Amino acid sequence: MRIEMPKSLRLEHDELKQCLAAAQGEHGELGRALRRVGRLLETHFRREEAFAMPPLGLLARLARGELEPAMAEVLPQAEWLKANLDTLHAEHQGIAAALERLLAAAQAAGRSEWVEFAERLMNHARMEEELTYPAAVLVGEYLRLRLGHRKTAFDPHQKKTLAAG
Repeated sequence: MRIEMPKSLRLEHDELKQCLAAAQGEHGELGRALRRVGRLLETHFRREEAFAMPPLGLLARLARGELEPAMAEVLPQAEWLKANLDTLHAEHQGIAAALERLLAAAQAAGRSEWVEFAERLMNHARMEEELTYPAAVLVGEYLRLRLGHRKTAFDPHQKKTLAAG
């Protein structure tokens, strides 16, 4: 079974990436702030797309009462996510600091489109912390319990390797 992240989440990440790609031509402090945000988001989005979002691809099916053994393929991602929530939250703090600098630079340059972009990204991070991450962890916990799978013990080295991106 191929389980993919929900299309709405993929499209949102793609749109944010496209906005940042369009920022490559910006100069001065605004350009530097945009490029810093882009660098931070690149690795962070890669982790989210690999670990946080695939379990959410099952959410609608699970809500309809569907359950099949092949759904267990998302258990490693959900368990990685649960084990690395602190890392993702710390990344959000770093991204938020970079977004504050972007916000200041955009305001100073009178560029309302980048002010709105920074505010949108801040809300995106809040949504992930309040909804996306907890829902993905719960999908994993639900599947583990319903399918009778035991938790896998994470090797600390594996955790660091995966967390490094």
